[in-house]
Amino acid sequence: MRIFFLFYSFKEVDATFFKLANTFIIGFLFDLGTVSFFTLPYLLYLLIILKKLYGSILDKVFTYFAFSLGVIIFLFSFFAEITFWEEFERRFNFIAVDYLIYTYEVVKNINESYPIPLLLSGILIIFIGLFYFISRIGVFKTTFKNDTPFKAKLFPSALFIGIALIFLFFVKNKDAEQFNNRYNDELAKTGIYSFFAAFKNNELSYTEFYNTVNTDQAFNLVKQKIASNNSEFINPKKKEIYRAITNADSLHPPKKPNVIFICIESLSASYLHSLGSELEITPTLDSLSEKSLFFTNLYATGTRTVRGMEAITLSIPPTPGRSIVKRDNNQGLFTIASVFEEEGYDNNFFYGGDGYFDNMNTYFGGNGFNIIDRGRGFLLDAHIKTKRTNINDNEVTFENAWGVCDEDIYNKVIKEADKSSLNEKPFFNFIMTTSNHRPFTYPEGKIDIPSGTSREGAIKYTDYAIGQFFKTAKTKPWFENTVFVIMADHCASSAGRWNLNIDKYRIPALICNLENTKPQKIDKLSSQIDVFPTLFSLLNWDYTSNLFGIDVLKMKKEDERAFIGNYRNLGLLKDQKLMVLSDQHVVTYYEWETDNDDLISKEVDKDMLVETISFYQTADYLYHNNGLKLKN
Repeated sequence: MRIFFLFYSFKEVDATFFKLANTFIIGFLFDLGTVSFFTLPYLLYLLIILKKLYGSILDKVFTYFAFSLGVIIFLFSFFAEITFWEEFERRFNFIAVDYLIYTYEVVKNINESYPIPLLLSGILIIFIGLFYFISRIGVFKTTFKNDTPFKAKLFPSALFIGIALIFLFFVKNKDAEQFNNRYNDELAKTGIYSFFAAFKNNELSYTEFYNTVNTDQAFNLVKQKIASNNSEFINPKKKEIYRAITNADSLHPPKKPNVIFICIESLSASYLHSLGSELEITPTLDSLSEKSLFFTNLYATGTRTVRGMEAITLSIPPTPGRSIVKRDNNQGLFTIASVFEEEGYDNNFFYGGDGYFDNMNTYFGGNGFNIIDRGRGFLLDAHIKTKRTNINDNEVTFENAWGVCDEDIYNKVIKEADKSSLNEKPFFNFIMTTSNHRPFTYPEGKIDIPSGTSREGAIKYTDYAIGQFFKTAKTKPWFENTVFVIMADHCASSAGRWNLNIDKYRIPALICNLENTKPQKIDKLSSQIDVFPTLFSLLNWDYTSNLFGIDVLKMKKEDERAFIGNYRNLGLLKDQKLMVLSDQHVVTYYEWETDNDDLISKEVDKDMLVETISFYQTADYLYHNNGLKLKN
């Protein structure tokens, strides 16, 4: 596997002799640790089995079973790691653990993306070949006819048990990360070992693993950074960020249009022609960008959909480990839905699959949203009080592992918007698209790229579906009084040389059809968490806020920043400088070369370090101390 991945990603790997040699030496040690764990059950069996039972039916059954199970696991892991590396360019991590939980979507996705019968046949053929080879050279025969006494088995047993205990108590998966190049770090790991390490550590304690400052100091600094002339902290001495924001006056009364938010799956800024791409696959979005407030320098906080949802709805920097969307104690929170509800809106979450996936229904349903999804039998928790509407079979023209195609979800949105427009209340619709996701399949005959062939085709179809949605929406009486917000959840890929590759976090975002608002390109450095606070300001709303995001249009140069992270590394980007907090209290500081997305290591800027720590420590503190909850 290590050799295969080396050649697969050779351009990215540090292939100097000593670095490569160290990569393979560390990798061998982790392979040894992995094998020691796998040998333990059979090893203990061999140690305790009585000599008179050697070669018995019991002995043969147990031995054949142990051999078969071990080999099949290794072969399955071999093929699974190739597909995982192709998608994420990493060894197994917490994403693989999550995928194991949501078997329906994942198995269906794999089946639609890869030739499963061929892969399973390959595994079976290789297994049969190995079994035959092992039998032919007499290994099983030697095993069953040996006369090794108990004492002779003690030393080799103790050796492997000792290795397993050393890895269990003293070696962590991140100990493989001894290089400046992320690809070398990943090559040095062993996939199966990485999987179980991720299974064990899906959430990290910020205070235990990351640099901290005095909590009061952290809150004071964060409050300074998010304060504005039109805001006032409600309890300035408490460890909270609740503040009253005033935007309306006699000349600027509040507006209450309908709001439809389209969260586009995996859309990197680099795919839009309007942001420099040469692909010409996003004509609808490129056209809309000329008629909108178009954010050209905006960054996602993470690399997964649930992280994007967290940033958008909670307006919070990413916390280490898994997204809050998937954690316990994630209901009854102050979200953007709280602001909309206070203004008299109905909040609706649309998803083309079953929102059970990634805990979305529990999160959205428990935070003020009605649910419209493709229910497949998974029920909401009884304590969640929300309305759930199903996308019925007769409303579906195309469906893959992740759900209905984008055109179908937009048609459902149109139907529900028609119903909502008959009521007195305005609506806020949050739409999560799925078509721009492997296996990249969509209805045939819509665009000139065949379904299932490439991400470029999926993006072009995604763009086409948005165009069709707008074409239909413009015929509706509610269109003129509806604002459309479009933004990606994260980029198509985050893989690169660095733990945080800045350009792999840049995403498109735009606000269009807002009354009395001229089109404008906004090149201020900003974050996913800022989009809805900016919209609330444009709507002249007075509201209570518990959001970290600020109005991008009112940003001064010193206010510009973006939060980017993954489950272990937390970054603050300012003025082409990147501060990264990593677990084990590691801090790195870089200058970002935008031409090649390279990071040049620099001596740590102490002021920026304190600012970075303050934001992430405060976000973590609020989550763990109920500071994100709605106030009664």
